[in-house]
Amino acid sequence: MKTGLSVSATPVSLPDAASLAALRAWHEGLSSRDAVSRYLGGARAAGQSSRGVIGAIRREIAAFARSRHRDDLAKLLTGPARKGAAAARAMAAAIDQLRSAAVPVPLIGDGVDLWLEPRVTAVLRQAGIKTLADLTLRVPRRRRWWADIDGLGAAGARQIEAFFAEHADLTDRARTLLVTTATSALVPWEKLVIPREVDGSMGLHRAPRASCVLRANNDYEAVQAWLSLHEAPATQRAYRKEAERLILWAIVERGVALSSLATEDAVAYRAFLRQPSPRQRWVGPAAPRTSAEWRPFAGGLSTRSRAYALSVLSSMFRWLIEQRYVLANPFAGIKVRGARQATLDTTRSFSEGEWKLVRTVAEGLEWSYGWQPSAAHRLRFLIDFSYSTGLRAGELVHATLGSIEVDAHGDTWLHVVGKGSKAGKVLLPGLARGGLDRHLAQRGLPVTPAKWNPATPVLGSLDGEAGITSKRLWAIVKRFFATTAHVLADTSPTLAEKLRRATPHWMRHTHATHALQRGAELTTVRDNLRHASLSTTSMYLHSDDLRRARQIGGAFEAPAA
Repeated sequence: MKTGLSVSATPVSLPDAASLAALRAWHEGLSSRDAVSRYLGGARAAGQSSRGVIGAIRREIAAFARSRHRDDLAKLLTGPARKGAAAARAMAAAIDQLRSAAVPVPLIGDGVDLWLEPRVTAVLRQAGIKTLADLTLRVPRRRRWWADIDGLGAAGARQIEAFFAEHADLTDRARTLLVTTATSALVPWEKLVIPREVDGSMGLHRAPRASCVLRANNDYEAVQAWLSLHEAPATQRAYRKEAERLILWAIVERGVALSSLATEDAVAYRAFLRQPSPRQRWVGPAAPRTSAEWRPFAGGLSTRSRAYALSVLSSMFRWLIEQRYVLANPFAGIKVRGARQATLDTTRSFSEGEWKLVRTVAEGLEWSYGWQPSAAHRLRFLIDFSYSTGLRAGELVHATLGSIEVDAHGDTWLHVVGKGSKAGKVLLPGLARGGLDRHLAQRGLPVTPAKWNPATPVLGSLDGEAGITSKRLWAIVKRFFATTAHVLADTSPTLAEKLRRATPHWMRHTHATHALQRGAELTTVRDNLRHASLSTTSMYLHSDDLRRARQIGGAFEAPAA
């Protein structure tokens, strides 16, 4: 049997000034009779006591607080009544806050309990309707939309309809809501309107809020905090792509928040990456994020790409655990069969002879190859400094003169913040220090450290003291490598082909290779490159193929006929 339930739509307001004065006087110590008589003239309904008048005033304020979604203030007025100066001040402060409280606007992801009566909320939740999004899509679907909701009658349904009529935009927003449009196109995460149940604010694996060192209230904010650690734009884009794909998949395909994912979900996601489905929802040609044609995938991921994705996500969860945002990493131990362990490609470096040829071309850029003198000077400094220090491109563009120090032994060091926001220092050998002096002089800046402006970038632009971006550095070095490849195409086609593939990071690889070949200890090179593992640095211990062929061939010559 259905019982009609109603949704209260009666507007509420704060009591008038006289009623508030009576309540404050009562809190300060007057009896309820004296307070009502002094400020309300003894006015009360027939049979109502002065104590009942004070109680009604408190309930009216509490109702107003709830209408502003200030349950914390409502509890002050519905709990045990306290008297005294402190209680009076607390009540006055609550009233001041309520006077300025904005009228709340319903959001499509709000729970039904924020806007509907408790009895209605209980009935709707029993029927699986937890958010306004869920409810809003039921209301306009058919005339007797409420008929299959046990406990909700026609009168209650009409009042719910009146609520949505008052907030007509909810229906439009619900139609674009990702979670409730399973057959429609996905949207980038910055456009998502996510119901509270799946935004992570109530994630199953959330750590205690008091112990978390992030201010994030939900999964999106926590992931944004993680992304902000990575300053390189390319890294941010790559990591955002993986995090965004997982959040969308968790919400759409699993119906859970990122912080509610279990190991079984991670295993399912690994399979999903191989062949995202349904294809029409997840896969499409490259398109701008603002386009309706945008999709998270261009196709299924290769073995290597899947391994990379899982590695990034596992790293993200490890960081969230360190910040005490979540308790567990669902991607821990999840591997991709057939994926090779990531190793450094040690072919991405130049031999001693190749580097001499490259450096020879650099010396003649302005005389033989049409470069502006200032651009040629800067290019020579850039490659010499990168080659002799092993700095990453991002570290070089962010380096300032204030980061350089000379120690007690007369050695010059550059302090940097490297990969993973780890602080470290790099030696500036003579090649780097001499190149810096020339670069500063060409920019019209002093070469004496005592006269330096600490904020001046180590690598300057051609227009003044301002530094350049990583993207600009990349373009400069690629232009130089292309020029050099063109020059050497006839005399050294193999090197020319390498140069066409080369990137600024090759100078870091070349630095490590040459340092080890010239006798530097493995641990020394590791520390200067700021590698976490000695095994990573040892990848550079490769020998020239020609030398190896001659030496091994000589050791194992065929016997004389």
